[in-house]
Amino acid sequence: MQAREFMTKDPVTVSPDTPTPKIAKLLLAHGISAAPVVDGEGALIGMVSEGDLLGRGEADREARRDWWLTLLAEGEALHPDFLATLRNPQLTAREVMSAPVVRITETTEAREIARLLEGHRIKRVPVVRDDRIVGIGRRENVLTAAGLAEERLRGPGVCEIAFGAELFEDGDRLV
Repeated sequence: MQAREFMTKDPVTVSPDTPTPKIAKLLLAHGISAAPVVDGEGALIGMVSEGDLLGRGEADREARRDWWLTLLAEGEALHPDFLATLRNPQLTAREVMSAPVVRITETTEAREIARLLEGHRIKRVPVVRDDRIVGIGRRENVLTAAGLAEERLRGPGVCEIAFGAELFEDGDRLV
């Protein structure tokens, strides 16, 4: 299966000048953990994730885990202490984003997407057409593709059929 068949379409994006508190609110409002950063022409220039917003130290990881659990409650406003954990509320997407970005096209096969996610230790990969973002390939999407492949093939061992056994070291978990 190709990315166009299972990618998340019309992803939420931010501009390079979007302030980090606004990005945090956007991620929470849409129930996502990252957003592509696009320039004025719509070209992909980076990705900004919750990890980029919160920092990567051990104390930050623990604080992030505690806050995200608390904030998952529907209708909760961003707590002032959470906003204070941002590295610097005056920073913008341009200053915290990850770049360059691993990217794929709409014709990239699911097996290759799984390899890229695993090989680069990333959770999502932007799908581009003419350098413009048209979707996101997420781990969940790859698993959905495996389920669709199983429906089409109606046979055992869907993971081996869809992606190849070498990606599954423990027999049932994509590593």
